[in-house]
Amino acid sequence: MAAGRRFGATRRTTTALIAGTLGVLAPLGATIPAQAQTAPADGYFATPPPVDMGKLIPDSRQPDKKYKKSKACVQRSTLGQNIVLKNRPWGQDYLQIAKAQEIVKAATGSAGGGVRVAVVDTGVTQHPWFQNRVKSGGDYVAKPDGKQEGLEDCDGHGTEVAGIIAGKPDNPEVGFIGVAPDATIVSYRQLSENYEPDTSTQAPPPSSSTGGTPPSSSTSPPPGGGGGGAEGDGTSPGQSNGGRQLEKAGTAGTLKTLAEIIRGIAERNEADIINMSVDNCRPATGSITEGEQQVQAAARFAAQRGVVIIAAAGNATDTCPQNDQPDARKPKTIVTPPWFADDVLSVGAIDEFGSVAPFSVHGPWVGVAAPGTQIMSLDPAEGSDGLANLTFENGDKASPIQGTSFAAPYVSGLAALVKAKYPSLDAKGIINRIKETAQHPAAPGGRDNFVGYGVIDPVAALTQSLPSEVGNLAPMPGPQLAQLPPANDRSPTPVIVALAGTGGGLVALLITLFVMRTIRRNRPEPTGR
Repeated sequence: MAAGRRFGATRRTTTALIAGTLGVLAPLGATIPAQAQTAPADGYFATPPPVDMGKLIPDSRQPDKKYKKSKACVQRSTLGQNIVLKNRPWGQDYLQIAKAQEIVKAATGSAGGGVRVAVVDTGVTQHPWFQNRVKSGGDYVAKPDGKQEGLEDCDGHGTEVAGIIAGKPDNPEVGFIGVAPDATIVSYRQLSENYEPDTSTQAPPPSSSTGGTPPSSSTSPPPGGGGGGAEGDGTSPGQSNGGRQLEKAGTAGTLKTLAEIIRGIAERNEADIINMSVDNCRPATGSITEGEQQVQAAARFAAQRGVVIIAAAGNATDTCPQNDQPDARKPKTIVTPPWFADDVLSVGAIDEFGSVAPFSVHGPWVGVAAPGTQIMSLDPAEGSDGLANLTFENGDKASPIQGTSFAAPYVSGLAALVKAKYPSLDAKGIINRIKETAQHPAAPGGRDNFVGYGVIDPVAALTQSLPSEVGNLAPMPGPQLAQLPPANDRSPTPVIVALAGTGGGLVALLITLFVMRTIRRNRPEPTGR
């Protein structure tokens, strides 16, 4: 989820990692619109109401209102510019990403080539390690000066998400690589905390790289995650307090524009997979808002047209309480779009120890899980050609990047690999293959409300034969006839022959014994001297 620590509008902060927002959450205190409708009568708020396709709205292909830049875009840090991150992120080894890529390359010649992944986020910067595989999708925040729509990332979050999906370093010493490094990214800037509604008649300030919250290029933190010295760089804004939020006052990003983008992607066939590391979190009240209905209808529309939809499950914060109530069917918190689990595969996060990350929001809608802590990805700052792994809060406290926002792209990357290797699978088939091959938790039905069907297993997803995929199974071997003697026809001849043979043998034995006894009796007695 795109949560991030907030920072001052005028304070410049340097950063090495993108302020990777962990999730985009709406404050729990947000007012439920008057047009909200009642959820199902079963009383279980975890189940959304039936889809109302009458709420499907057209794609305007523009912002819902005029926004202006309120904070400068992320920048490269002045710290650690000569440090190169060479280690592989733990998540790559944990998921055996290299082996999964070899499997797909052997079958198709590339690792996700030809597959299009839409990143609906804060935009994506044209980092050199994308090799021009980032395409313009659209911009629902502001029309960037001198850049294609969707290719300005002031916040930095979207670039890092896209890097986990398809980053491909050209430095052989670097261990980091995206899950599907040959896939194409289609970028849609849907939200930003660096923009606010423009209530004036003045034009927004020009794009610049001054001030704001810079992520640094390649720096590695000291052991244990380190502070803000020259040993490590980071990017602001931070990420622990639910910073970037859909429907949040004073920022750009609404459920309405999210619904428009989802529909537009499906209608114009612009992508095979959608990654949404943005969410809206609110109290579970048994109702559904109009914006949520619009997203629900758009997700159904896209799913029916074969688009795989992946979403971050959300991060627990002060404004988005964890669902730790006794009855999971009656959650305290609803997260959209993960709530619409019939059409959306939501992704929870695990930590480097394999445990459920404490910030990962629980719920019956959680589909699978993936690494979401100690994140490393492409540095999103303009002009950077390296990696980032830290974020700075207020310019003086470095912390690792983490969140379900960064677990979701691991699954989107896997979906791209599955799509490449099994081109005949539809959207439901791809999602089903990811679920069925996950490392199921020890729970009834092989799923729980923490990691869903389990942590993804890319190698299994790319190699395992599934009973549910009848058309893709190897042909069953034909029945082999047993070469057995013919059945007994009840003829007495074999019995007679057998008895005759047995009787003849007995007679011969008796005659032999009689002869031997007779010889012994007729032998003369020996004489003494």
